[in-house]
Amino acid sequence: MLKAVEERYNRSKSLKVDFTQSYLQGGAKRLEAGELVLRKPGRMRWTYSNPAGKLFLSDGKYVYLYSPAANRAERMKLKETEDMRAPLAFLLGKLDFSRDFKDFRAQREGGRWVVTGYPKSDKLPYSEVTFTVSEKLEIQRLVVLGQDRSVLEFQFANEMVNPPLDDKLFRFAPPKGVEVVDSSEQE
Repeated sequence: MLKAVEERYNRSKSLKVDFTQSYLQGGAKRLEAGELVLRKPGRMRWTYSNPAGKLFLSDGKYVYLYSPAANRAERMKLKETEDMRAPLAFLLGKLDFSRDFKDFRAQREGGRWVVTGYPKSDKLPYSEVTFTVSEKLEIQRLVVLGQDRSVLEFQFANEMVNPPLDDKLFRFAPPKGVEVVDSSEQE
């Protein structure tokens, strides 16, 4: 089943899906939602409807996080964000369970599989990742347990594989007056 999930996501060229995201840390919970589109290699766009206007974008070289509330955008090299690569690798078509995880626990819940993986390295910012996989081999839910005991959860719905996507979706153009801060390490 894991190999079939890998093949499904790794062979797709693009993906479009609705998401809800929750982040729980120390009793405080933040809920967000929107639409995710991605295209290989390494391009993705998280357009948030809640909070409205928030944007997380990767052009394949850099990632940008725009927050309208702060009137600012941060830019970082994509390679510097790879500490979370394994749990979200399926989004970019780089899913390899055996490379990234050492142990698995799987169980059936109705018509779905719930698989928990434990990373090979304890130096990563997470200690386990749980995937909920449908009978169609779609990842419908992803829960990442942080080393700091935080919980990041994604729910995915209305998945479309290989929709046509315009290149413009993956170019960041800051709104007028927005400060763009480069947080990448200097070369």
